[in-house]
Amino acid sequence: MSEESRGTIIITGASRGIGAATALLAGDAGYDVCVNYRQDREAADATVKQILGNGQRAIAVAADIGIEDDVRKLFDTAEDRLGPLTALVNNAAILEKQTEFPGIDAARLQRIFQVNVVGSFLCAQEAVQRMSISNGGSGGSIVNISSVAARTGAPNEYIDYAMSKGALDSMTAGLASEVAREGIRVNTVRPGFIYTDMHAQGGEPGRVARLSSGIPLKRGGEPEEVARAIVWLLSDEAAYAVGAVIDVTGGV
Repeated sequence: MSEESRGTIIITGASRGIGAATALLAGDAGYDVCVNYRQDREAADATVKQILGNGQRAIAVAADIGIEDDVRKLFDTAEDRLGPLTALVNNAAILEKQTEFPGIDAARLQRIFQVNVVGSFLCAQEAVQRMSISNGGSGGSIVNISSVAARTGAPNEYIDYAMSKGALDSMTAGLASEVAREGIRVNTVRPGFIYTDMHAQGGEPGRVARLSSGIPLKRGGEPEEVARAIVWLLSDEAAYAVGAVIDVTGGV
């Protein structure tokens, strides 16, 4: 645990996988952690319990980031209970069952984009308003969690998801340039094939194992390996990183 708090961090979708791993490491780095979740309160509470056990403050807050009122309440609650915001990790995302391009209808596309794009946009917008020096904030850091799919397009499986992550990469590029003068650094981490339960949501729990032979490192990644890159970008060691994209993909 850090001797001095680094301020409040909100990590969306932090009840599991990469989000939970990032929450634990952020707590170790000295942040007071707001663990956002949408449905799995038990998992979110378990993450909070671990952070508290390590001596840092943490809370779990339910919010659907695709709903503007929920986002505002999430940020208000985090600051009311933990203090001024200094960091945001835009991690929450959804995907749906694997399908080729003709199987993606407009309703599915809208669901994906509402969370992965609109939700991340709303969270970043709320964070910028609170952290901007011109608004009385002290600056801070935003890390957007993209995906290698933004580069590969995820053909035959998740083109809609890939599109949403490409949009997130574009947001990082524009926002990083716009808010650097406000003391806010915006960067991206782009994971590859990581062992999380998100693959089960897509209909193939063993997807990472199936694809491992095509990864130069010949294995899938662990959530903690992605989390280390995220927390590094949040840290003072990355003070000159603005608009950067770190691929954590095993070489894909």
